[in-house]
Amino acid sequence: MKAKTLAVAALIAATATTWAAGETATTTAETEAPSVSVADGLEAWSRIYEVASHPRCSNCHVGESGIPMWSGPSYGKTRPHGMNIAAGESRIGAEFVTCATCHTRSTQGNTVAHAAPRVDMDWQLAPAQADWFGRTSQEICSQLRDPERNGGRTAQDIAEHLDHDLILHWAWDPGGGREPAPYSLQEHIADVMAWGMAGMPCPNG
Repeated sequence: MKAKTLAVAALIAATATTWAAGETATTTAETEAPSVSVADGLEAWSRIYEVASHPRCSNCHVGESGIPMWSGPSYGKTRPHGMNIAAGESRIGAEFVTCATCHTRSTQGNTVAHAAPRVDMDWQLAPAQADWFGRTSQEICSQLRDPERNGGRTAQDIAEHLDHDLILHWAWDPGGGREPAPYSLQEHIADVMAWGMAGMPCPNG
């Protein structure tokens, strides 16, 4: 794990404490979080971008085409999702073949290589406004802090969304030989909180 500033380390400790107690991961971080400088916020953002641009996240963060991507070590080369999959305006494939046809809802783990992922939640693509695939750090940062393109969310809202959305949790435990997203969910939530307390800074202002 990369070295982190004391401020971000404190946030990680706070979220880890609440996770161990079975509480909402953002609760302690919200009430006891230290102040965070812009420099520390940018450092937190650099790690957030590593997660956001990783295949476990970015493959489903596509634009109005509604076509998810296949990328990462297990696919050999980057290409559109096989079987001519398109999620349509519904983002769940209701117009064509629904994501749930293969990406089933289940409490069972993902242990079989190349099998379709499954979580205990309905599968769907991210909103078209959250078009991250292949985007730069600056582009994703600008989108994520823009309330008109992030669903009106604050950094606290984003952290809570991460805390409760089981599809997002899958990114860190994808199973089936897939490479997980970097760091951990707790660390990612802490970085989002730190970035928010620093004013949501982006690399180029």
